[in-house]
Amino acid sequence: MPQAPTPDLEAMLSVVNAGARTQYDIFTGPAMPTPHGRAFGGQVLGQALVAAGETVPEGRVIHSMHGYFVRPGESTEQMTFETARLRDGRSFSTRRVQAYQEGEVLMSLIASFQESDEGIEHEERFDTDSIPGPENLPSVWEKYGHLSGEGRASWVLNRPFDFRYVESDTILRVEERTNRQLVWLRSRDELDGEQLVQSAALAFASDYLLLEPVARKHGIPWATPGMRGASLDHAMWFHREFRIDDWLLYELESPTAQGGRGLAHGRFYNRDGSLVASVSQESMIRLPEHSD
Repeated sequence: MPQAPTPDLEAMLSVVNAGARTQYDIFTGPAMPTPHGRAFGGQVLGQALVAAGETVPEGRVIHSMHGYFVRPGESTEQMTFETARLRDGRSFSTRRVQAYQEGEVLMSLIASFQESDEGIEHEERFDTDSIPGPENLPSVWEKYGHLSGEGRASWVLNRPFDFRYVESDTILRVEERTNRQLVWLRSRDELDGEQLVQSAALAFASDYLLLEPVARKHGIPWATPGMRGASLDHAMWFHREFRIDDWLLYELESPTAQGGRGLAHGRFYNRDGSLVASVSQESMIRLPEHSD
């Protein structure tokens, strides 16, 4: 079965400068339709990073971001991004971005950018030769493409990223209850653009899987009837340059879950095993017997 057309990642990360209002820079960005009708947080994060980066002095690169998801949005309505230039120092620039729909804040994010600098350096590396490479693993489409006509399966199959699980996936069933997993990922198409765009795309991709080690630990697949999940916050740190259209290894773990919330951490390594980015997120997970 031929794979579905690749969603236009560059278009989904694009924002348009709508001018300045008082002390803010205003941008708008397109929505990404979803089968459940809710805006996808990863896309909103990516667009917000691009909106922030459009306002910083040339040569300053995103190194960290911290965001909170305030309320769910609609996947059919465009976003408005209000960017505040909090500070431009000698080496760092700080921006606050708030994403709006119909006058209500959906997400609030603070991002920091830095000029290139030299200093101390170390990293924990991953021995990527110790695990199967992505070429030796099936894509999600190869495993589940036969479900492409079944409603919500499109949410898993028609993503702009290619995810390949080193262990088993959690889409229809959980084969091993563990709080850890490894997944290779890259964009399905080549993505041009500077490191800001690459980082925005990685923020987008990271949000797809952060709930999985939480649910995997409890044997909860995505196909569980009535299961609901939502991102509550999202923090990322960008350590070294990378390209999202080259394979990255996504190492995930969940150290704790309680009160209907689960915490997950992730690390991204390039093919050589160098650590390029880190992420943390707390998510809400609801099962039918615990639903509001």
